Amino acid sequence: MNQEKVEQLFKWFDETTMIIEKEEKTPYLDSLVEASGLLFSGVAEEIEEPFKQTLQKQVEKVQLDSFSNEEVRKALQLAILKGMKGATQQQHYITPDAVAIFMGYLVSKFQSEKKDIRIFDPACGTGNLLTAVMNQVEKNIAAYGSEVDPTLIQLAYMNANLQHFGIEFFHQDSLRDLLLEPVDVVVSDLPVGYYPDDEQAKSFKLKADGQHSYAHHLFIEQSLNYTIAGGYLFLLIPNFMFDSDHSDQLHQFLHEHAHVQGILQLPSSMFKSEQNAKSIFILQKKGIQTTNPKQVLMAQLPSFKDVRAMDKTLNEIDYWFHNQK
Repeated sequence: MNQEKVEQLFKWFDETTMIIEKEEKTPYLDSLVEASGLLFSGVAEEIEEPFKQTLQKQVEKVQLDSFSNEEVRKALQLAILKGMKGATQQQHYITPDAVAIFMGYLVSKFQSEKKDIRIFDPACGTGNLLTAVMNQVEKNIAAYGSEVDPTLIQLAYMNANLQHFGIEFFHQDSLRDLLLEPVDVVVSDLPVGYYPDDEQAKSFKLKADGQHSYAHHLFIEQSLNYTIAGGYLFLLIPNFMFDSDHSDQLHQFLHEHAHVQGILQLPSSMFKSEQNAKSIFILQKKGIQTTNPKQVLMAQLPSFKDVRAMDKTLNEIDYWFHNQK
């Protein structure tokens, strides 16, 4: 990935978005959706002069085909981050780049023997995590994403188009029934907090009695529902998940339905406070031929900027895989 090209494309996204934002009086992220569509189509359609001419000049400044997928993803991610700065909505959050790429590495390791995989993110947001993983995994991939927020799913759709990915998106509450056959892999940065629809929560085994259920618990159950037997889940979870109330219920559910393959704690330096800290939780859905791992893969990950320490950790992960076989 060429950092100069990333900065060049980000500058284009930012300039074009602000032009649209000023002219149409729309929020930055909504204007970014329009700017992304403009870059993809290359034509400013159904827009009155002289605004159309202004946008057409912007289109002529860059050639989408001259950028790699990762350069496009990173540049769009930077623009999204700018638009989310100061946003109070909890759902307006983007998975850190290094974490997304590392999760792609893990998917490749666990799916090394498969040529074709189906992958699903039930809380896909802007599609950053899903497309980052797809860029790391060199396989034939059929991808799916679900997101309830209308602006985020439009950005996810544009993100996929600009990277030439055919991803099928569902704009809906992901904890309701999906028109989706079970997949090989689920990747997700789980929404953390309470799920407000108590009536819908009643359909889950991990529902809470007499109060709102935890969304992150329900998303784990829903993710397993849409994973094939023997399939894998790579989930970003809050570190406090197994110490909070209803954790006994979660433990029992996981014991019945999944094999815990690994828990990789992300560097504490990535988070503002211990309360916000997260880990990568790796599960395998139980099947007729599945068994518990000889040893659960557990590690405290070093800073992603510490190359030597990270190399040591990757060697330890390789050794774990070798030992499992």
